Amino acid sequence: MKKVGVLVPHYSIIAAIGNTRYMFKMVNTFLKEIGKPPSFDVRLIAETPEISLNDNLYTIQADHTFEEKELFDLIIIPPTSGKMEASINVNAKTIKWVKHQYKNGADIASLCVGAFLLAETGLLNGKECSTHWKTVNQFRERYPLVKLKHHKTVTDTQGIYTSGGANTYWNLLIYLVKKFTCPEVALHTAKYFEVEPNLNDQSQFFIFNGNKSHKDDKVLEAQEYIEKNYTQGITLDQICMLTKLPRRTFQRRFKRITHFTVIEYHQRVKVEAAKKLLEINQKNISEIMFSVGYSDPKSFRAIFKKYTGLTPIQYKNRYSS
Repeated sequence: MKKVGVLVPHYSIIAAIGNTRYMFKMVNTFLKEIGKPPSFDVRLIAETPEISLNDNLYTIQADHTFEEKELFDLIIIPPTSGKMEASINVNAKTIKWVKHQYKNGADIASLCVGAFLLAETGLLNGKECSTHWKTVNQFRERYPLVKLKHHKTVTDTQGIYTSGGANTYWNLLIYLVKKFTCPEVALHTAKYFEVEPNLNDQSQFFIFNGNKSHKDDKVLEAQEYIEKNYTQGITLDQICMLTKLPRRTFQRRFKRITHFTVIEYHQRVKVEAAKKLLEINQKNISEIMFSVGYSDPKSFRAIFKKYTGLTPIQYKNRYSS
């Protein structure tokens, strides 16, 4: 039986804790129904015996505290709310405890922005990781040694697992059930909780927002120019003339700061504009394509799918209001 520790950090989101605990307990029920022994012993772990959440609206009683030196097979780190800096600072003991558990053989899984607490341990350095798309820029800046794969809903590297944003943590939970029980039980669990079991990409949910928290005026000038003139044809030479920087110098600075080439950044801005029109506009696909600066349907479709995982018509059918 796997000993599962569901962490209750300060500022944690109570729904993720409750859903995780409930799901593993239901998996034990499903196993019992098919004549198999339970697979998971689920405990709540916190810094103190009681921990208050949501401005003291809720109080959770932990099964164990860090001082009890209990060892686990699997640790689940839920997401936290509020500013990440504050969450990291107040959960210093949690971060240290997670690192200790991993060194003593535990697998570690983070849900959504729980990846920030996990990354603070240093255990993610050199490994793949996903998190909520909203925090991608902040995560990259804070943890440059982590291989961020923001499009993935699940990553699995050397006993460390991460999930994409918000409700995609359910996909990671189902993945863990499959890994530690069997595909049949995992599928039954997915159906019971109405989770799409093969959702491997969260790109369709991504709202592109170029990183502008940096202090490079030249790169910022280029970003703002692209975003204001995205319907026009924009070349690298134009941008270099605008910023008065040599081509190679500018390319290197722009890519290092934004994580995109100028062409990729331009494409992302255009695709984001197209997405908004597909969501709220009654124009057909061709009209929208022309309005964001594309003239070749095949090229538009390929670039749109590259960044969203869906074709324009699939996106319109799914998200149009």
